[in-house]
Amino acid sequence: MDKIAVLIPCYNEEKTVGKVVADAKKALPDATVYVYDNNSTDKTIETAEQAGAIVRKEPRQGKGYVMRRMFREIDAQCYICVDGDDTYPMEYAARMAELVLEEQADMVVGDRLSSTYFKENKRPFHNLGNSMVRSTINNLFHCEIKDIMTGYRAFSYDFVKSYPVLSRGFEIETEMTIHAVFNEMVIANVPVEFRNRPEGSESKLNTYTDGARVLTTIVKLYKNYKPLGFFSMIAALMLLVAAVMFGWVFARFLNTHLVENMPTLIVSGFIALAAVLAFFVGLILSDMVTRNRREFELRLNGIHAEKKRLLKEQG
Repeated sequence: MDKIAVLIPCYNEEKTVGKVVADAKKALPDATVYVYDNNSTDKTIETAEQAGAIVRKEPRQGKGYVMRRMFREIDAQCYICVDGDDTYPMEYAARMAELVLEEQADMVVGDRLSSTYFKENKRPFHNLGNSMVRSTINNLFHCEIKDIMTGYRAFSYDFVKSYPVLSRGFEIETEMTIHAVFNEMVIANVPVEFRNRPEGSESKLNTYTDGARVLTTIVKLYKNYKPLGFFSMIAALMLLVAAVMFGWVFARFLNTHLVENMPTLIVSGFIALAAVLAFFVGLILSDMVTRNRREFELRLNGIHAEKKRLLKEQG
């Protein structure tokens, strides 16, 4: 088991990955640096190997697939995950590792948004999207995460081995954040400087496509993790529609003393019934989520025991 493993997912980053590996080795001399290549067509692999990284491959395209393979294959007391585009200074990595190793943090967020991100990033829709996603998750899950979409994080062994990777692409950052928040893991924020990509290095993010995927992921995860709140909102919306339809029929009845729009009255009744059913669906699913939380805690105890066994065998 490594004490600190630096994990760098890469796709066509030959211009920057060598510097990222070198900076990681300088900032964390005792760490093992891994580069996971995701079907690069340039010289990313050769550049990473020349810089001294251990290079492995993930053939399925998508950052989620890369993260899944990294987390499965690597055993470490602390994991530092950083993008290979040289937008994150590695001098913050030592402090992030310290929070995991010494202060028992499960996830340390490299917070760009409280530092230089809005100044350095030249894509206004990315800036708006990051702020919107942060506000949405903090409000829905009642937390105070400073940067949801950052690719610079540190993790504990317990987090990595208990986290089920479901996403395929860049929405994985949102998924990891909600997993940590919902399961009440220890989360720390470290403000880090953000540098814009060097000239000649191109972002793999698509503002609109990836943004839509992130928002869809938030809705799905809110439904899965907080079903009572999700279905209660649906129930409230349907009750509002039913009330408006019934009110319109009732107002005409007061004037004419006749039910002139019987189909509207019947539909409003069915909508109200569907609202009640939606609320009880939320209650049932909420009980299932509570049971899953208990099972997760038991599984986490087993993961923690496995970590102790590995450290003992290592001496």
